[in-house]
Amino acid sequence: MTAARVFRGADWLGDRALARQTTRASRWGDDGGVRPRAWWAGLSRPRRVFASAVAAIVLVVVVVVGVRVATGSGPDAPAGLPNQATPGPVLLVPGYGGNTAALTTLAGHLRAAGRVADVVSLPGDGTGDLLAQVDTLNTAVDNALAGGATSVDVVGYSAGGLVTRLWVARYAGEHRARRVVTLGAPLHGTSLASAGAALVPGACPLACQQLAPSSALLRGVDAQALPAGLPWLSVWTDDDQTVTPPDSARLPGAVNVPVQQVCPGLQVSHSGLPANPLVTGIVLAALDSPVLSAPTAAQCQALTAAGRG
Repeated sequence: MTAARVFRGADWLGDRALARQTTRASRWGDDGGVRPRAWWAGLSRPRRVFASAVAAIVLVVVVVVGVRVATGSGPDAPAGLPNQATPGPVLLVPGYGGNTAALTTLAGHLRAAGRVADVVSLPGDGTGDLLAQVDTLNTAVDNALAGGATSVDVVGYSAGGLVTRLWVARYAGEHRARRVVTLGAPLHGTSLASAGAALVPGACPLACQQLAPSSALLRGVDAQALPAGLPWLSVWTDDDQTVTPPDSARLPGAVNVPVQQVCPGLQVSHSGLPANPLVTGIVLAALDSPVLSAPTAAQCQALTAAGRG
């Protein structure tokens, strides 16, 4: 599977070549016979109207199919946006390496708050193709919806946040996710992956290579705007030494919040994000409040207390 499978764009050179061929054929005909213009001129008015209607129908079908292929959404993809007043189950996506234990504490707090919360198990050791992880997340979403949920909330930690971003782009996730929260997500890659790929290529698996800021996968998703109507909160720590620079987690169109903006002077490492009381409180509030908004410094103590349970 390649990045092209996820981000299909028009092959403009190919389109121009095809247009030239089509124009040439329309003028002369492939067999040197009757030109299409001459054929058209010979039709009666009722037949011209009928032919035009058929051509319009064919054009509509081609456009609809093209849109479905480009977005990656299948024929069963919902057309509307989830109801913000009806929260569904929460799917938590682990980071690079697929360590589900990193999210068990946060999942426990969500369950204590009355939410159904499940940590997604990534394929293999969690260092393989990120697109395979995207498919795994999509299967988890499908299962949740098949179980009666009208939507899901997704919490992606570290590379799991990028997997969530790719899932939204590939599967029109804005129609199935009510809200998204990402924690320390390398949404634009991390220089640590670039260094690893350059210095020790054999020690940088495919997911590591895809996390390099210059990877084709990241260039593809960076070119796509966050869909309108999908509330997204991106949280990170300025102390992050894994996702470098830390504000690689910043996503245009999302609510972007470094934890130090809420609690100035707070020290939190990358690995400490999922179990940190402030972060837990921010996640709980983001998924429970009527409208997703940025937490403020005035809420530092209250959010931290809520995250301690």
